[in-house]
Amino acid sequence: MAITDDLRKTFSDPTPLYFAAGTADLALQQAKKVPGIVEQLRAEAPARIDAVRGIDPNEVQEKATARAKEAQETIQTKVNEFIGTLDTDLKKIGETAQDFALRGVGVAAEYAVKARETYEKVAERGEQTVKTWRGEAAEEIEELAVAVEPKPEPVEVKAEKPAEAKAEPAPAKKTAAKKAPAARKTTAKKTTPPAK
Repeated sequence: MAITDDLRKTFSDPTPLYFAAGTADLALQQAKKVPGIVEQLRAEAPARIDAVRGIDPNEVQEKATARAKEAQETIQTKVNEFIGTLDTDLKKIGETAQDFALRGVGVAAEYAVKARETYEKVAERGEQTVKTWRGEAAEEIEELAVAVEPKPEPVEVKAEKPAEAKAEPAPAKKTAAKKAPAARKTTAKKTTPPAK
């Protein structure tokens, strides 16, 4: 039974679908930025092309050779320092290896936690996106507004007889309180996504 319950729970969890919806929403936002980037590249391209045409290939080759020599010398120096400081004591090397392994496990656990947090944030964004697509977000805002809005103040009714005046305000309060939220609920409209 436990396996069946686990499978049922796994298949009924909407979080992966919300994650997909959140990812799609983020991709859509990034895609909206593409035309601006294309225009910027189109404006900058002539200047960059002229700059490349004005470069002497021999000068570039000399700079690249100089940098390669510097990098080779630096690497050689670092390797020599490492070999010179390498401790041949096996016990110390073992402790160092164990320390690196423990650090690696800690870093892996930290990345797993960060990945889970990011997954949950994108899933929350997807849930909000799905609610927006369904029109549920507007309903929640309206329900919140009804809950926060102050109750209407009772209207005093002046009557000729004191006994009738006391009896009338109580029903007026109840009917006013019952009718006001009903009127607000009928104004809510669900929007359906456009068919494509």
